[in-house]
Amino acid sequence: MLLQTLFENPIIFFLNVAGLVVALTIHEFAHAFVADKLGDPTPKYQGRVTLNPMAHLDPLGTLAILIVGFGWGKPVQFDPFNLKEPKRDTALIALAGPASNILLAILLGIGLSLLPATGVLAPILARFMVFTLYINVMLAIFNLVPVYPLDGSKIFEALLPPDTALAYEQFMHRYGSIVLLMLIVPWSGTSAVSTLISPIINFIVTLLIF
Repeated sequence: MLLQTLFENPIIFFLNVAGLVVALTIHEFAHAFVADKLGDPTPKYQGRVTLNPMAHLDPLGTLAILIVGFGWGKPVQFDPFNLKEPKRDTALIALAGPASNILLAILLGIGLSLLPATGVLAPILARFMVFTLYINVMLAIFNLVPVYPLDGSKIFEALLPPDTALAYEQFMHRYGSIVLLMLIVPWSGTSAVSTLISPIINFIVTLLIF
């Protein structure tokens, strides 16, 4: 657990927390930024078009970060009636979060390749960058799972024919949280969603750390 690291190595603990906060902040900011650019001022009115972490952290999600090492940010609210193409633009807003995390992970991978191998701070900085890279990839891939309320559900819905999309939306809004809970609860030591996405996460991380 992340909290255990606080007593073993406080510096690593705070660096890991910082990496998680950066990943969540970038993710939620991207949602808000794209929604604003697509014509919905709601995120701007709510103060979400900012890189200030305090605007994006959810109290319970932040507590989960400290206790279990993973949490969630405050969902960005937007009004689809303010969008020119509600179906398409909703999917773009949803995609913005995972895409921003992948972009940051790529930049971190490039930064790691340029990081000097020597120096007092080099090992600590490298560990921070590797952890933050991994968390960004994990956050991106996890959110692409097509289950409500994850971003992937909105993206997947936009790809479906209208009648199918409506049935999918109704099912997910009613049972999505239950389905997601079943996916993340460990069965026989591991969760179904971990079994599904871990190979993808590890493959991407391996590509980026060169």
